[in-house]
Amino acid sequence: MRNEERTIIGVYLKSLRDTRSLSLREVEREAGVSNAVLSQIESGQVKQPSPGTLYKLAELYGVPYEELMARAGYPVPSRRVGDVQSAQAVFHRLGTITKDEEQELLEYLAFLRSRAKREGKRK
Repeated sequence: MRNEERTIIGVYLKSLRDTRSLSLREVEREAGVSNAVLSQIESGQVKQPSPGTLYKLAELYGVPYEELMARAGYPVPSRRVGDVQSAQAVFHRLGTITKDEEQELLEYLAFLRSRAKREGKRK
């Protein structure tokens, strides 16, 4: 995995924490990960957190453990960061959404897919 992909783990973890409106101390309390360690990961000072830390955060944030492992630069069989993400992984990044938001997202996704299909046929 390229170095810039490894540094993205901190940004990704911060976005997951922010989406859930959790403070560093709340994550420490709920996941058992030191707020100082999490702060260092999110700021990019720690570029490859331990698998144990990633497992705890994956459980708390409800994202696939393999996703965090790959983003941190660990080898993960048969999957690379940047591949098509599962709907579950995307859903967890969004956090709680209303029924109206869900409908709008589905309609927008259908639009994007139809546009990609049309453009693919023109090439």
